[in-house]
Amino acid sequence: MAQNWTPDSWKADRFIAKHLPRYEDAAGLVEAEQTLAGYPPLVFAGEARDLKASLADVAEGNAFLLQGGDCAESFAEFSPNTIRDTFRVILQMAVVMTFAGKMPVVKVGRMAGQFAKPRSSDTETRGDVTLPSYFGDNVNAIEFEAEGRRNDPQRMVRAYSQSAATLNLLRAFAGGGYANLRQVHQWTLDFMGRSEWAEQFRQIADRIGEALDFMEACGIDIHDQPQLKTANFYTSHEALLLPYEQAMTRQDSLTGDWYDTSAHFLWIGDRTRFIDSAHVEFLRGVRNPIGVKCGPSLEPDALLEMLDVLNPAREAGRITLISRFGAGKVEDGLPPLVRAVSREGHPVVWSCDPMHGNVVKSESGFKTRPFDRILSEVRGFFAVHRDEGTHAGGIHIEMTGQDVTECTGGSVAITDAGLADRYHTHCDPRLNAAQSLELAFLLADMLNAELSDSRKDAA
Repeated sequence: MAQNWTPDSWKADRFIAKHLPRYEDAAGLVEAEQTLAGYPPLVFAGEARDLKASLADVAEGNAFLLQGGDCAESFAEFSPNTIRDTFRVILQMAVVMTFAGKMPVVKVGRMAGQFAKPRSSDTETRGDVTLPSYFGDNVNAIEFEAEGRRNDPQRMVRAYSQSAATLNLLRAFAGGGYANLRQVHQWTLDFMGRSEWAEQFRQIADRIGEALDFMEACGIDIHDQPQLKTANFYTSHEALLLPYEQAMTRQDSLTGDWYDTSAHFLWIGDRTRFIDSAHVEFLRGVRNPIGVKCGPSLEPDALLEMLDVLNPAREAGRITLISRFGAGKVEDGLPPLVRAVSREGHPVVWSCDPMHGNVVKSESGFKTRPFDRILSEVRGFFAVHRDEGTHAGGIHIEMTGQDVTECTGGSVAITDAGLADRYHTHCDPRLNAAQSLELAFLLADMLNAELSDSRKDAA
């Protein structure tokens, strides 16, 4: 267990708590925290340990991490169809990378808790009106009006309820037959029929079906193989709203360790990952696998200091480092971090976030992420790890199963003028289903190349 740590030690004066909302209703905050503390956990310690073991395989170069989902969940857009369609696309991506990339894929959704958003200022001014900034639906409303923008602690309780419902549906999909490889053809969304990548996926699905038929012909009962009919699916979000995370923290009855039961995997954002951060202090004490966003401002020595704080025992699977540099910057910015971590022997998963460093404002006025810039950063990420002899272990993307037009480019050729057609994001632009599948095929090719290189080195 972490030394000199309690679930509320992040509140000590020596720690700096950035990007947290200020609640005027102090009594209401205490009431909401007590309500949440009395609710059942959303996830369980054993599930978090299972994920950590799978991430240890990734750190050793034997698997790949696929982490994706909404930029920010919302109350208004909560829908079982939205959850199902995002889950379907993640399954499609995982099948492509497993089959074509010849590597197991660990599936983690940015779902069932990804509500809170960091803000550089507590307030927002429009004209002569100043109101609290929008911190995410678990804090206040996105609409710029006084009552909705009030930081309301009861929204945390509503976020818990929505997360519980989301997890319930995800567990049903993952274990109730929807993830059965016999259903692989049915995962393709109807609107993706015009995508060339959908046709390639159908070809893979045909080959998987033929392989299953062959196994049955050989006398293998595929219905008795849980690996073929269920999927391990985990949830994650940025551990930003610390009052909520603390209220959801429980002590495991089997080990005595503390776990944040709001999600299997929590991460620290680029704006809150520094020594003396309240967020670092909180996450150092929970035993969940955790991620750290690594951007251009992070120096190697600062990263090593943080790793010593967050993972002093150097436990494999505990830490995922999520690089987010931007196209054209990753090949200069990432190598010093990789070299420092390798030199000190920290067993980490290296994952690529090609989204947050590639936001631009289009000529039509929409915030977008050009698909070619996203692919450029992914290629640069793999190139760095190929040069350094390390494993490019994961991808962290903002995506949706909806037929949106938010990121330009891709084989579906979304243009600047076409962004307005279906620009539905609650926060940042997301890859749609076709673009996500296209990215999966690119990743499979890169994983194949990495596997070929490692075999040559072994020979």
